Amino acid sequence: MKKRFFKVYIILIFAFLLFLFYYIYLPVINIHSSDLWIFIISLLFLSAGAYKIIKFKTANHNIIKAILFFAITLLIIYLIGYILSSPIVNAKKYQSLINIQNSDFKKDIKQISYDEIPILDKETAINLGSRKMGSMVDMVSQFEVNNLYTQINYNAKPTRVTPLDYGNIFKWVTNRKNGIPAYMTIDMATQETELIKLDNGIKYSFSEPLNRNVNRYLRFNYPTYMFDKISFEIDDNGTPYWICPVKTYSIGLFGGPVIKKVILLNSITGELTEYNIEDVPMWVDSVYSADLLISYYNYYGMLKNGYFNSILGQKGCLKTTEGYNYIALNDDVYVYTGVTSVGGDRSNVGFVLMNQRTGESKYYTISGAQETSAMASAEGQVQHLGYKATFPLLLNISNQPTYFIALKDEAGLVKKYAMVNIEKYQIVAIGDTISECENNYIDLLSKSNIEINKNKTKQNIKGKITYIKELVIDGNSHIFIKIDNNKKYFGIPVKNNLNILNYQLNDNIYLEYEEQENYNIITKIN
Repeated sequence: MKKRFFKVYIILIFAFLLFLFYYIYLPVINIHSSDLWIFIISLLFLSAGAYKIIKFKTANHNIIKAILFFAITLLIIYLIGYILSSPIVNAKKYQSLINIQNSDFKKDIKQISYDEIPILDKETAINLGSRKMGSMVDMVSQFEVNNLYTQINYNAKPTRVTPLDYGNIFKWVTNRKNGIPAYMTIDMATQETELIKLDNGIKYSFSEPLNRNVNRYLRFNYPTYMFDKISFEIDDNGTPYWICPVKTYSIGLFGGPVIKKVILLNSITGELTEYNIEDVPMWVDSVYSADLLISYYNYYGMLKNGYFNSILGQKGCLKTTEGYNYIALNDDVYVYTGVTSVGGDRSNVGFVLMNQRTGESKYYTISGAQETSAMASAEGQVQHLGYKATFPLLLNISNQPTYFIALKDEAGLVKKYAMVNIEKYQIVAIGDTISECENNYIDLLSKSNIEINKNKTKQNIKGKITYIKELVIDGNSHIFIKIDNNKKYFGIPVKNNLNILNYQLNDNIYLEYEEQENYNIITKIN
């Protein structure tokens, strides 16, 4: 009787551990999943051990041998499948995972206004989000900011968005009924940080420990789907969603990851909507992760002449440089990274832009400095201040491919800006504002006899000041005015022209300006 009870007890413990393992580990039921193979093989080995323990001396060794034989056979099949799915025997297939179009920089990368330039990197966004959260006394004791910070285009502005998390398990117990009450947005151009409060809280998140955890909720609803990197976005109405790309493998059992479908999970209601990749809504920006796109290009660049050439001779091999950034084009977000030859030199042969929504990729043949070299050049201009450079952003300045770099102090605050010419990286301009930096950069281009194309035409206006206000932006005083015969604001950094301080409301003014989207930039006061 005791022996039978012990056997039942062992079986129940084993079943519970098996359930717990599945509940926590969440293996996908898909033959292309390495996790499933490892799960089954491990389960077979554990079953053989459990059977031997339960049966003691009466154990049938033939059954144990059969289980172990099956487990070892699956392990061998798994290893063979892994090898046959690798680039060693499928170099051409891996090299064809991405379709690269050669394109023209001046045609594709248009000059943009200052209010469209994302001057913040993720690290700075995290700092701003933490400071904003610290000021929210009604929430900071219960919630904390998730460091996800997905970069999206929201209302045609470069924006980072991230959810809040429960502070800990006890705070989850207290707040789970109403959910997480807000998410954070940061305008990457103006540094404006907002905590967006929701009428109905976020119920589905990664900080949920049980069934409303995003990974667990997806697994129970889609047991056969494999998911790539999941991102947090908001639609045009500000509704928060989890963007869940569905991944499959196109080369053998485990090779050549491709995105075929996308699941949109409404983080408030839990509603799930499935789309084919070509039908994904336009507001979605992050389907292909940056890491996946960069791996595609590295396969493309390294495997042109076969796998063994990529290891040995490396003839004609190209790879992406270390680091990447994001560029907003045509209401989509593109991953930008430089391309260099495999040989240890510190120069780029070009760069590639890869669309995170569609996977469309374009290559631009522009040789010049690597991003890290440009960062070092910018830091060298302010070494006495100890500022550190962010990873460059690619811009078109006067039809010149240009690295735009924000320079931060020890506290992570942006203090200055730099522009470095990609093809002639000894041309480095520094400014306290983006406008000042660009003007200095254009002057350096002219002095270097580089033909420039100033698309921004300067205009003149005369009228009475109907509005005047001083604002501090990035630590610098700016004056904004309105003139009676124009509806837009006109702005100028005070240090660019101290004469602006002499003007008051109802004074007449005659000025020169460059037209921008949000406000016109004063370039001269006549």
